[in-house]
Amino acid sequence: MKLFPGGHLSRRKFLAGTGAVAAGLSLISRQAWCDETPKLNFYNWDTYIGETTLKDFKVASGINVKMDLFADNDELFAKLKVGNPGYDLIVPSSDYVERMILADMLMPLNDDMIPNRFNIQESFFDASFDPGRKYSLPYMWGTMGIGYRKSKMNSTPDSWKWLFDSDRYKGRCALLSEASDVLGAAFKYMGYSLNTKDPKIIKEAEKLLIKQKPNIKVFAPDNGQDLLLSGEVDITMEWNGDILQVMEEDPDISYIVPKEGSAVWEDALAIPKGAPHPENAHRFINFILEPSVGAKIADFIQYATPNKAAKQLMPESYSKNPAIYPSNETLSSCESSFYLGADVVRLYDEAWSRVLSA
Repeated sequence: MKLFPGGHLSRRKFLAGTGAVAAGLSLISRQAWCDETPKLNFYNWDTYIGETTLKDFKVASGINVKMDLFADNDELFAKLKVGNPGYDLIVPSSDYVERMILADMLMPLNDDMIPNRFNIQESFFDASFDPGRKYSLPYMWGTMGIGYRKSKMNSTPDSWKWLFDSDRYKGRCALLSEASDVLGAAFKYMGYSLNTKDPKIIKEAEKLLIKQKPNIKVFAPDNGQDLLLSGEVDITMEWNGDILQVMEEDPDISYIVPKEGSAVWEDALAIPKGAPHPENAHRFINFILEPSVGAKIADFIQYATPNKAAKQLMPESYSKNPAIYPSNETLSSCESSFYLGADVVRLYDEAWSRVLSA
């Protein structure tokens, strides 16, 4: 039987059925694992977990989850680089998984403690940033694009031009706040690879952004969707799921991947070195990969799940939504971000500092 026989559930109405899932798992969960203090410190993006996932996990396992939020990968990396302050589970994007592996910041996963890993679509195990998925497992994936208010547009904003090279929405547009995201999109607009290393191209993108900066209202730390919903901006650079969440609340909002292409990304679950409760982290990963649990998370946050068993439980309004699962044509213009090395990261950071200070 389908988990959502009545169709899509709004994230504001997403309550039903969770108790039964938790109760069904509780006996197995409590008997199958070694004893560890029933705590879990989770470091996650905002609005990036199911409405009742943490409560359900506590019912199932007896483990209390404390969740802190970070705004971008740079903040996550910087906090853990100086030493893990006590987090057991983190959600870095793929290029930062690679960066953290190289910096010896992640613990290898114990596959035997995550039997639900077999619910993951096979293609996700072929990850160049983490060969063999030794240190991470996929959480969600999606695209970066443009969220916009339809009533404020003269036509569909199908190009990065309207954010990077135009005064049409002066003072009414927002960009993300992470250097690699904004520079990568600027590279795509200029006809280059998202992962360019060429200092001349980086400088060209820097000049483009400095020229455009007077038209930008704010570099938003992962809250462009809220600015769009509140009417503070009319157009924003954002992640697809964030825009889809506010589309449920306001039908005047829409999302598009620009014609020049964009980033296709994956966020992963990983355990940082120094985690005080690594067994509990494994238990939580396994819980998230339970099909019914994964389906509820995906339905609430509106990102594409790599969990094939969870996807099978979803209605067509989710599984066939092109804003969640883009067409092959759209994906053909997109690229995954890679860790390009310390020297290139420095070039990006220096360019970004000049943009922000201009």
